[in-house]
This record gives sequence, C-alpha cells and structure tokens, in this order.
Amino acid sequence: MNILVTGGAGFIGSHVVDAYIEAGYSVTVVDDLSSGSESNLNPKATFFKMDIRDGRIAEVFARGRFDIVNHHAAQMDVRRSVTDPLFDASVNVLGTLNVFEHARKHGVRKIVFASTGGAVYGEQDEYPATEEHPTRPLSPYGITKLSCEKYLYFYKQVHGMDHVILRYANVYGPRQNPHGEAGVVAIFCKKMLSGEDPVINGDGAQTRDYTYVEDVVRANVRALDFPGSDVFNVGTGRETDVNTLFRHLRNVLKSSCTERHGPAKEGEQRRSVISYAKIQKALGWEPEVALEKGLTQTAAFFRERQGGR
Repeated sequence: MNILVTGGAGFIGSHVVDAYIEAGYSVTVVDDLSSGSESNLNPKATFFKMDIRDGRIAEVFARGRFDIVNHHAAQMDVRRSVTDPLFDASVNVLGTLNVFEHARKHGVRKIVFASTGGAVYGEQDEYPATEEHPTRPLSPYGITKLSCEKYLYFYKQVHGMDHVILRYANVYGPRQNPHGEAGVVAIFCKKMLSGEDPVINGDGAQTRDYTYVEDVVRANVRALDFPGSDVFNVGTGRETDVNTLFRHLRNVLKSSCTERHGPAKEGEQRRSVISYAKIQKALGWEPEVALEKGLTQTAAFFRERQGGR
C-alpha cells in the first residue's frame, strides 16, 4: 500500500511515518520544513520539500499512485491564526483543498485527517466532550480544521472518497518543537533543562487532555483499516491542570525551578477534555501510556537532545 503523509517531518507526522514504514507500507512525505525537521525524516521514506499550496504537488501524486493520504501538514499556531487569519486559511483551507483535489483526481481511496478536539469544540458544555458535542471553535485555527472536516464530507458524498477524521487532544512527546507556539510540555522541558523558570499562564488551573504521541500514532495505524468514513476523538478522557503538569515535570527532571505565574492569556479555554468511547468501540483503540510514564519518556528525549544535562 502506498501512503502519502503530508507534514511527515513534523512532530506527530514523523512518528506516523515511522509506524507506517514499520508496518511494511511504502511512504512518501511532503513537508516544507517550516516547523518540521529533516532530522525527523525516516530514511526509508521518499521526501519532497514542498508547501501543500504548491501546484507541483500534482507531480507527487502522479508518481506516487497513493492509496491513502494522511494529512498532517498545517499552520498549527493558534495565536498566529488569531493575528493573521488570512495566512491561516491560506494554508489550512486552500492548502488542504489542494491536497484533497489532487487526491480525488488521482484515485486516492481514503484521507486520514488530523483535526483537533479542543479547538473544534470550544468552551465545552460537558466533560469529556463526545463527537456529538456542538462545534464552536474560538480561533481561526479551529474554524479551518472544522471547515476541512466539512469538505471531507463533501468529497465522500459527491466523489465517494472515504475519510477518517481524528480529533486530537493535546498531544505531547518526543520531537515536539519547544519553540514558538508549541505544546506546554515541550516548552516546560526546554526551560527546566536550561535552568530557567517556566511561566505558567494565569492561575494554572486551566485543564487539558494530555495524550502521548505513541497512542496517537496507534490511532493513525488503525484508521487505515476502518471501513467507510467517520470522525473520532483521540484523547484520554482525563483532565490535568497546568500546575499539576508543571510539578510532574519538575519532579521527573529533578529541577529546582520556581513555580512562577504570569498573566492569563486572553481567550484561553478554561477546560478541555475529550471522550474516547467511540474510537474504543469502533477501532478497539484506547490510551495506553499513562501521563507519568509519557512525561518521563518525553523528558528523557529533551534531556538527551540538550546534551544530557
């Protein structure tokens, strides 16, 4: 089976590529390396450095004859989406449509699409949120992800192209970029290992559903064999507040950093947690890596990358 992974040099995408290659599939990667890294690339994958908005992607599809497209490439900076919604939409809507259109033209039978649980649902009415929860995204980033989900429904109804939409919780783990708009786990690890005090936004009582990247990858593998089209949450159903996360990492890294709090970020969600009951029933998937174990493994990765300090 031939698979195209967009964003395959990025944090989550590169782990997905590794798993697909380990399973014996032929994998091609398209990534512009704007946030991904060549060091993440699996040497057994065919790589094209390319923006997903580029018309030359037609050549990649013509050569690859892909059965499945796993679409992870995206503008992922929520704050940038707020300050520059035009750029966000150009990548996440027009770029994604460029991928979807070429997939249609070249006979791709299924799209596996990386969406977002927290940003799509917005402020929740129930905890954890199921896939039936109202979708009220609070950022252009969340809006673009939801828009692409709707486009996939169109491609299924009009063109018969199947899809599996995976709405991720807050994914963390090795290879996450600790710079700029990144996951709090990666940022905290980098700061602590550098001897700096991480700054916790607001009172730190805001909660998120932290899901280890290894678990997310297993969902991407199982999605390949799912018959038909559907949308699934990929999370733990467990809330963890930022203060607790900070203390876990401080203990794991044996850091002496001080717990500092800064101003709250305007518009930040207070609570976010998603249910995995549907994907458990349909795909037999459930989270396997406990938070404490995942944080230990992630901290070890960043410690090694920063020279073993």
